[in-house]
Amino acid sequence: MERQGGFLITRIKQVGGRVFERILAQRNIDAFNGPQGRILYVLWQHDGIPISELSRETGSAVTTLTSMLDRMEASGLVRRDRGDKDRRKILIFLTEEAKELEQEYHAVTEQISNIYYKGFSEEEITQFENYLLRVLENVEERI
Repeated sequence: MERQGGFLITRIKQVGGRVFERILAQRNIDAFNGPQGRILYVLWQHDGIPISELSRETGSAVTTLTSMLDRMEASGLVRRDRGDKDRRKILIFLTEEAKELEQEYHAVTEQISNIYYKGFSEEEITQFENYLLRVLENVEERI
């Protein structure tokens, strides 16, 4: 039997990304896009983290993040600052403008979650997400 999990995950990510962008457009949210939303989400949980940790948390390469952070800094969403403990390490912080977007982001993610989980019971959602976490742990072991 041919396994399709990786293909399906990739396809869901692609189609889900387009749906996410459409929801942002419908809500007239132009302050961030889907990939930037992932960065903001991580920073809302852990503001003031180094880019290496942000890379781990978002699953994006440091080189990709650097250019995205440049654009986000230019648009006033993040700022870079050297930490007090290790002056060599540059930390990424949210601006007040970005902090104010958190509620809008949660409304968008709730809307897309409702699309993803249409017809699923709470038990099925929990089980599915636990399976996804196991898959993620399996692939992260290989990094």
